[in-house]
Amino acid sequence: MHYSIPALNRARRLSFSVFLLALSAVAPRLAAAQANPATVRLQPDDAARGLSGPQHNFYFLPPGKTGEDYQNAGFFGQKLRPYLGTNAEALSNLTDYRRQKTLFLADRLVAVGALGLYGSQVFTKDGGQQYFNGAQQVAAGLFVASLLATIPINRHTNKHLQQAVSAYNNGLTGAQGSQWQRWSPSTAGLRLGLQGTPLLALGWSLR
Repeated sequence: MHYSIPALNRARRLSFSVFLLALSAVAPRLAAAQANPATVRLQPDDAARGLSGPQHNFYFLPPGKTGEDYQNAGFFGQKLRPYLGTNAEALSNLTDYRRQKTLFLADRLVAVGALGLYGSQVFTKDGGQQYFNGAQQVAAGLFVASLLATIPINRHTNKHLQQAVSAYNNGLTGAQGSQWQRWSPSTAGLRLGLQGTPLLALGWSLR
């Protein structure tokens, strides 16, 4: 079977046009996947917490999830940990958050225990009331110390979980960017093939 030269040229031009059309359709999807990786998203109010902010649990959207169905990260952030993978910086920040929450919990227990000790000493065995005996002085001292300790403990607690999420997201974005740069062509252009057929020329540099 024989084909005329004009027919072959038309076929090659058609194939080249189809290839460019397919490339133009795929390229935006690749760019979108690179620009929008599967990151962890904190609830807006939680993401905006500043220094000495509230100490209630954080809520987050796992990687790849959309909408408003935020999940509870847990008191120590333990429900977030499985989503951070092997990102060492993110896991380190989450460990710091757990430490601060442990200190916060211990501080609350000391305050409650001091109040209980003080109250138990109000009524003495002989039916009278005392408000500043030796045991009550110790309890009052513990309570004041607990209140003072709350200030530095609470000041930086929230930022550790926020930094854990940021470290994970930044690491994910950087890893995808490095893979794209690694496999993307170093040169691209058009050249003429046999019989003047336009060809897309891509080149990769060996490193």
